[in-house]
Amino acid sequence: MLSNREIGDIGESLAENHLISEGYEILERNWRYSRAELDLIARKDEALIFIEVKTRSYNYFGEPEEAVTPAKEALIMDAAQRYMEKIGHDWEIRFDIISVIIDSKGEKQQLEHFRDAFF
Repeated sequence: MLSNREIGDIGESLAENHLISEGYEILERNWRYSRAELDLIARKDEALIFIEVKTRSYNYFGEPEEAVTPAKEALIMDAAQRYMEKIGHDWEIRFDIISVIIDSKGEKQQLEHFRDAFF
């Protein structure tokens, strides 16, 4: 049986591969600021995109994306602000969620990309 950390790592790898196949350039993975972690930071065209990846091995109690609470959104936005200050970014940004469901062997069952999920 996979641990929660392994499930999360698999989901992030699947999300990263999905984004690359869609033409995104991955800039960072698991970038941390204070209590927040930005799972993936990518660029597509002129937009800087902060991606929260939620992975579950089942959806009996709700879809993975439902775990992104307003408190989590606030942490992500704060960390995103710090990242933009660090790199001097002051143009278009977006916050996406990628929801992944995998089976007990770590194989992708479902992946959904929610663009512009919150702000």
